[in-house]
Amino acid sequence: MDLSFLLTQSFWIKTIELLLAFTILVVSHELGHFLFAKLFKTRVDKFYAFFNPNFSLVRVKRVDGKLRVRFFSSNIEDAVVEMKDEKGNVKKDEKDNTLYRPMTDQERAELPEGDWRRDPDNTEYGIGWIPLGGYCRIVGMVDETQSAANLASEPEPYEFRSKSAWKRLLIMLGGVMFNLLLAMIIYSGLMYTQGEHVIPFEKITLGMDFSETAEKLGFRDGDIPVKADGHKLENMNNMNDLNDLIMAKEVTVLRNGKDTIINIPKGYFSQLEADAKNGIQFMTVRMPVVVKSALLNQGGEKAGLKEGDRMVAVNGQPTPSFSEFSTELLKNKGKNIALEFERDGKLITVNNVPVDDAGKLGIQLASLEEVYNTEVLHYNFFQSIPRGIKKGVEQTIGYIKQLKMIFTPEGAKSVGSFGTIGSIFPSTWNWVGFWDITAFISIVLAVMNVLPIPILDGGHVLFLLYEMITGRQPSEKFQEIAMKIGLILILALMVLAIGNDIFRFVIK
Repeated sequence: MDLSFLLTQSFWIKTIELLLAFTILVVSHELGHFLFAKLFKTRVDKFYAFFNPNFSLVRVKRVDGKLRVRFFSSNIEDAVVEMKDEKGNVKKDEKDNTLYRPMTDQERAELPEGDWRRDPDNTEYGIGWIPLGGYCRIVGMVDETQSAANLASEPEPYEFRSKSAWKRLLIMLGGVMFNLLLAMIIYSGLMYTQGEHVIPFEKITLGMDFSETAEKLGFRDGDIPVKADGHKLENMNNMNDLNDLIMAKEVTVLRNGKDTIINIPKGYFSQLEADAKNGIQFMTVRMPVVVKSALLNQGGEKAGLKEGDRMVAVNGQPTPSFSEFSTELLKNKGKNIALEFERDGKLITVNNVPVDDAGKLGIQLASLEEVYNTEVLHYNFFQSIPRGIKKGVEQTIGYIKQLKMIFTPEGAKSVGSFGTIGSIFPSTWNWVGFWDITAFISIVLAVMNVLPIPILDGGHVLFLLYEMITGRQPSEKFQEIAMKIGLILILALMVLAIGNDIFRFVIK
């Protein structure tokens, strides 16, 4: 069991990025619920960034016309009182749990001036001490913050449960809508500030190198994918194009200048998942070896290599791509070689070029974008907005297509928790990479939240759709039981995800 990764700088950078992204996403999600609740005049007791069991770092609320702020204060009791019968006895449910009801506005008004339970229409805002997400507690909703026992009294006009079904539906969908909106805002910002890098498949003139699994399917090194199920593949940086290629039943490739159709059998995706876990990619771009710079006192400098030189052969053996070039260097590590390269259209051969013991020449290579002349599309402010929206839609559709793979045995093994999510962030601080990943996770959060599982927004939506169709609500008791079942399902998924992470990052 190796825990040395906990001491690395990249681990802590990824951890900070994960916590920052998760906070932004959850607060955005809860803000969607909050704003729709306020729009429909539904009371919201609390709106918190981070969770606050027992005490809070900061609490803010307007009470008696004054903005009151408290730091490091213990949590104040909810504005509920015990329910009593006509004889003054406390009411209990069948499990002997005490039943409560919300304080009436009159009871709140009689509290001492400055008591935080006064002014019920004013929301308490705060920052908790556990830096994981946050929550928005809407009055009159059966959820993870309050049970049916707390809602045993008749509903008040300001409660969630007293609102019409379509209003409750919008309140529940507000979180998902805001996560999708956030992703589109981020993508629009990236389009405006960074532009969009487009790498057309057909411009990858050397084609692709394929894994052993891909070769068994019929792919060959040098093939250029051009269509997936009849859909033209246009941009290697487009997630939808890559998803379509990986999940297609039929792929058309350009091989030796001619279209070749490859039929993909069912079930092969699980093998690709297994390959990916072992670091084997389905395909990689065949990159010509073009020099960016040569390091001092190493083979590349001694050969006189300059920026733009393109490797042609090693000891007379053709090396059109990096895979052949690196293979030949490894064969000759610690030896001198004859190096042939192209400069300004002319072939140059240099003999006695030293290769180090690691099979390296000591050269920095030009990037994919530089070699294949990636097109960068720039957008002004007004152009970036529709393009950002379109990319958000494309990413959402692409993720939904991938989602069905979770329900396969290999897909279940690929499920991960915070470790897996955190691992995809840059290991050095990079704002562009951070925002790009945050936007995608925002889409993942939105899609996962509409799954019809009680405790998730999708479970509430399912109840509301049932009500809109049948004209009657599921009982609050039924909803509470469903929430418990949903919680068990979510906890089981979390156990699977955390278990996978422990095996992936600690044990293995």
